[in-house]
Amino acid sequence: MDETDRALMQALADDARLPVATLAKRLGIARTTVQSRLERLESSGAIAGYTLRRGPGADPVRIRATVLLQVEPRATPALLSRLSAVPQVERVHTSSGRFDLILLIAAHTTEELDQMLDKIGGFPGVKSSESLIHLSTRIDRAY
Repeated sequence: MDETDRALMQALADDARLPVATLAKRLGIARTTVQSRLERLESSGAIAGYTLRRGPGADPVRIRATVLLQVEPRATPALLSRLSAVPQVERVHTSSGRFDLILLIAAHTTEELDQMLDKIGGFPGVKSSESLIHLSTRIDRAY
């Protein structure tokens, strides 16, 4: 991946709906070059897909939290299976350090969030948990 590919991906990250002709003009390269680079980036897996990112106005009543979990040895696969069945769990990351898993969860009410935290904390294999409720987003550069 070269600088042109990175510029192309940044332009798409800013607005994935940009037409190929507009991308070509912004990058100062031929339209066919943009098209072939896009095809190469897609086939190599550098571009996994094009999707919709919801803004705060799409569902303003959702309460988000980060949940940090310490997991018993060898319990991760079964725990991940349980977590994948909980629709409020949006993302799960493995982590180094004191916590083994980082969960991003969302709920419509504080009561629903509280129930999810209790449910997740009670899953077999969870040694301990710590929850951080998101108050506001100041910077968002999510891919």
